Amino acid sequence: MSVSSLILRLASPLPKPEAFSRYLFIGPHPDDIEIGAGASVARLVRDKKEVCFLICTDGRYGTEFSDEGLRDEELAAQRRREATASAARLGVQDVRFLDLCDGGFYEVKSLLEGILRTVSDFQPDILFAPDPVPSNETHPDHIRTGRAAGEAACFSYNRGIMERFGLSPVRVQALAYYMTAKPTAFIATTGLLKNQMAALREHKSQFPAGSKALKDTETYLRLRAFDFGLRSHHGTAEGFRILGAQHLHVLSEFGL
Repeated sequence: MSVSSLILRLASPLPKPEAFSRYLFIGPHPDDIEIGAGASVARLVRDKKEVCFLICTDGRYGTEFSDEGLRDEELAAQRRREATASAARLGVQDVRFLDLCDGGFYEVKSLLEGILRTVSDFQPDILFAPDPVPSNETHPDHIRTGRAAGEAACFSYNRGIMERFGLSPVRVQALAYYMTAKPTAFIATTGLLKNQMAALREHKSQFPAGSKALKDTETYLRLRAFDFGLRSHHGTAEGFRILGAQHLHVLSEFGL
């Protein structure tokens, strides 16, 4: 990093993700928030923050079909119930659903409008969403949700744009990407992995008790928590690529 770039970064510091009051966590599917940031949610709720979940798609294609398995609307309904129960495990009661069709079978404008409507209603200080730019990410719902959350953070304060959607403007102060390859901020989660695991296990259609999928995901989350903990000098932590309102466009020094 050049001296001039360092000076620019010092002149416009990144916000701390735990420094706000109202948090909107946006998930492409039921279970993504828990995997990407479940322990952080538990920490924020413990710290008396206001937290809302917005689940964008119905998750109807989240499992392999079998003769005995749930399909389409049945699975979507099951995943909604699981998402509500999982959020409750983390202490979150405000869970909202856009009910867009899993697998990218929706208009991107509908996704953006749904996020903006929730932003206008809940009035969060900060949005959390999956990072849309890791080179390995191929799921269109993750990519589109991350991009739409970025657009929502950028547009939310603009009265003219919000009025085109019939909404009132909101000053979103920051955007934090979870499931990121380049974390720039961390939330300490020591003692809260058990909360994250309990929430994950509520998604029984995705992670049946005793299944390899559940064991592998729990192992990954523990290893990631310790890795981020080492990087941030905590016992365990979760990492995010965070941007303040002034970093959301133009300032290329804050990009990847």
